[in-house]
Amino acid sequence: MIFKNILRRTTIFCTLLAFQQATALTHIAADRLIDVERGEVIDSPVVAIDGNRIVSVQAGGEVPDDAIRLTGSTLIPGLMDMHVHLTGDAHTHGYRRLAISNVRSALTGARNARISLESGFTTMRNLGAAGYADIALRDAINAGDIPGPRIFVSGPAIGITGGHCDNNLLPAEYAAVGGGVADGPWAVRAKVRENLKYGADLIKLCATGGVMSKGTEPGAQQLALEEMQAAVTEAHNRGVIVAAHAHGTEGIKAAILAGVDSVEHASFLDREAIRLAKKHGTVLSMDVYVTEYILSEGEKAGILPESLEKERRVGGRQRESFSEAVEAGVKMVFGSDAAVYPHGQNARQFSRMVQFGMTPLQALQASTINAAKLLGKERDLGSIDVGKLADIVAVPGNPLEDISVLEKVQFVMKDGEVFKNNTGVY
Repeated sequence: MIFKNILRRTTIFCTLLAFQQATALTHIAADRLIDVERGEVIDSPVVAIDGNRIVSVQAGGEVPDDAIRLTGSTLIPGLMDMHVHLTGDAHTHGYRRLAISNVRSALTGARNARISLESGFTTMRNLGAAGYADIALRDAINAGDIPGPRIFVSGPAIGITGGHCDNNLLPAEYAAVGGGVADGPWAVRAKVRENLKYGADLIKLCATGGVMSKGTEPGAQQLALEEMQAAVTEAHNRGVIVAAHAHGTEGIKAAILAGVDSVEHASFLDREAIRLAKKHGTVLSMDVYVTEYILSEGEKAGILPESLEKERRVGGRQRESFSEAVEAGVKMVFGSDAAVYPHGQNARQFSRMVQFGMTPLQALQASTINAAKLLGKERDLGSIDVGKLADIVAVPGNPLEDISVLEKVQFVMKDGEVFKNNTGVY
């Protein structure tokens, strides 16, 4: 009798536990779901989430009464932007930036992080921030102090004296030097080690001049091949990836030969650069929307006249290079360079990616599974699949028919937590 009572109580306890676990699941139902890995549309999906992980994805499954019903919407994985500057302000360029402290930049980053998350970007790669402000921002988000995307950060970008990543706005008597300035292979190695010491997740190099920097030419190579090789070797030895800012053709080629994981901007590609990128598996991240903001709003935002002139030369050629890279089948990810233009408007780039050669699916893959693979996080991120983190976004309509709906995000879940629901239902 005693044994039977114990068995009965154990059975009741296990049943209650199983019921509690079942009722703890969160379910999301929608009209359709984009399977970005297989390029398929799943009709009437029901996604079940346990904590922060996806435990099932069913087509036409039974919808629980307490499910989040996103009628008229399409579910897509959380979007990923692989080139942003969260601590930057799109309305503060050129000499205006000299008045902004690193502490103030970090607070600006908190605002931009919230805006970015609510715009559907659940993961971002922050490429360059003074004073390790991006590391402080990442840590605050991870601690739950502020809302924001999951961010992977570089700390100060590494480049040569007087180069794109130096501070070239002040005269000599101020002795202003960018935090990532290094000359020579061993000095570059030391900067990589320093950035990693203070918490960087990855390394950013400045291989060529840039549009937004004073006194540099976008097409001119800056870091030498040997300097970039030293940086890549040091970073890869520590298990972190390397991104290289590179507009000019020779700088792009040198960065690829040095072994960088991604080339940013990649404005002046030629056939050899494209061949090398394909051979080495180098990923291209090309910001093909930003030229419109620079040329229409840049002067009001304080962008220097020389930068406006450079953009007039670079923007069109970059878009041609983008089309050529897409046609050649080079690996590509979504990178907006947000902060040059306002955070929250990142998704405007999708329509330009389609305009200049991608299919809507390719553009969506660039911002999901391709980005996850670049980060080495494809087991956790990049698609709505069983076992992956519950980063889920909903948009009205079907982005494979109208890519611009990605600019109208209605629902955002990151890591199993709902941060936005403008659909009016739960």
